[in-house]
Amino acid sequence: MEEKTCKVKIGNETKEYAFGITYQKIAEDFQENYSHQIVLVFVDRFRLQELEKKLEKDCELEFVTTGDAIGYETYKRSLCFMLVKAVHDVGGHDKVERVRIHFSMSKGYYCTVEGNVKLDQDFLELVAARMKNLAENRIPIEKRSIHTNEAVELFRKHGMYDKERLFEYRRVSKVNIYRMNEFEDYYYGYMVPDTGYLKYYSLYLYDEGFILQMPTVNEPEKVPPFEPTPKSFQVLKKSILWGDLQGIDTVGALNDMVTRHDMSEVVLVQEAYQERQIGEIAKQIAEKPDVKFVLIAGPSSSGKTTFSHRLSVQLMVNGMHPHPIAVDNYFVEREKTPKDEKGNYNFECLEAIDVQKFNEDMQSLLSSKEVYLPLFNFKTGIREYDTIPKKLGKQDILVIEGIHCLNPELTKSLNADNQFKIYISALTQLNIDEHNRIPSTDGRLIRRIVRDARTRGTSARNTIAMWSSVRRGEEKNIFPYQEEADVMFNSSLLYELAVLKQYVEPLLFGMGKNCPEYAEAKRLLKFFDYFVGIGSEPVPTNSLLREFIGGGCFQL
Repeated sequence: MEEKTCKVKIGNETKEYAFGITYQKIAEDFQENYSHQIVLVFVDRFRLQELEKKLEKDCELEFVTTGDAIGYETYKRSLCFMLVKAVHDVGGHDKVERVRIHFSMSKGYYCTVEGNVKLDQDFLELVAARMKNLAENRIPIEKRSIHTNEAVELFRKHGMYDKERLFEYRRVSKVNIYRMNEFEDYYYGYMVPDTGYLKYYSLYLYDEGFILQMPTVNEPEKVPPFEPTPKSFQVLKKSILWGDLQGIDTVGALNDMVTRHDMSEVVLVQEAYQERQIGEIAKQIAEKPDVKFVLIAGPSSSGKTTFSHRLSVQLMVNGMHPHPIAVDNYFVEREKTPKDEKGNYNFECLEAIDVQKFNEDMQSLLSSKEVYLPLFNFKTGIREYDTIPKKLGKQDILVIEGIHCLNPELTKSLNADNQFKIYISALTQLNIDEHNRIPSTDGRLIRRIVRDARTRGTSARNTIAMWSSVRRGEEKNIFPYQEEADVMFNSSLLYELAVLKQYVEPLLFGMGKNCPEYAEAKRLLKFFDYFVGIGSEPVPTNSLLREFIGGGCFQL
């Protein structure tokens, strides 16, 4: 009997392969053509598949490597699976109660271990050695699909109670479980075929846990040195402790709150907590009489505008007279704006700002001089000027917002004693479960999809398409300076994804399946399947969330 074959087109080349061969075997024939490790494959342009899947028909394949965003996330996810197994192997399944993967730090994840084990350098070295052993033995990462009820029983048996709670709310009938030897776990997203792919990582003891340091998407075969960011770490750790205190550390716990408690009260408690933090920041500023410039910076969709309004209110409570200033008003005129490598105007680089003029105006205000501040006309690309001069009195203070506000170069002529710098970001403290974290960038992307659609009429597809460019700008212009801040503020709310669900799902469902952005939309839709949604009625009008869903008192 003649063997059935399928024609496979890869780039400009077409080859025949046996029906039923895995994509991993096909990838081995083409790996030498790629700079980085192949970990996934697009079938017929839009169907993303794991490499262990089998060839079933004539098709076109496009390989995904660790140098691509989706492939990079797959590598990190698979590495977390191997880490969790290694910790259980070293500590003992009967002694390790929980391995928690909390949040990003440096270029890795901060993790903790709970149970009857001593987490010290010796223990961590044993875990690293076990991970190396697993990688060398190329243990297959196998996937099986089981009924949701069976999954709930499995997680209960293994003491994975956060996963048990999570799947009590799943409407789908089947769940994909991954296995590495005898160890089974659930992960949200795709995996590499075996542990042999997982060669690049480092472990560092830190605070009460450790850091799983990983490569970057730009250099997926190189582990960068661990560079602690103590200020942002403390903010994130504080957020985790707050979530634990509220009993809302995972999506399953949030769903329990939605279905069994008064969500109006839950919302108000979260909002009151943020208001208290903003009030404490305002008090710190008021206690520094030399401060005349409050500088606020943060990545996209952090809620900077609403935060600056709420901070201004709290400054007034402390007897001060705040005045908002946007650094964007100091853009150089359009024809003088630098261009990027593609020939487009680069509005995110510091050179797009007239730094000299900004410093001159701030110095003049500090000297109690009257200054006519600029107003940038974004339609004409020309800087215009306010008709009423600004002059700072004793209780006056400028609240300045812009992406470069933490960059010392922006304020190089101003005395540090006159500045108070604030870094704001939506640092997601809620995780899907103990092993599946929700990246802060996902929370910000979801916020932006909702806001762009509401305020600009931008489709979810276009917002997703430009997100990688936005992220590159943040990596260059914002994140390197976050530790320059005097204080950091986490604008994420424990309940917000349950509210955003009703706004973002229709936008994602409206995207056509035959576009490059559909894979990301599909991933986000699957993500929201975990949540029980709630209406926006309990959300106060001054909430940071109102900046995205609308209905806020600050007319955003």
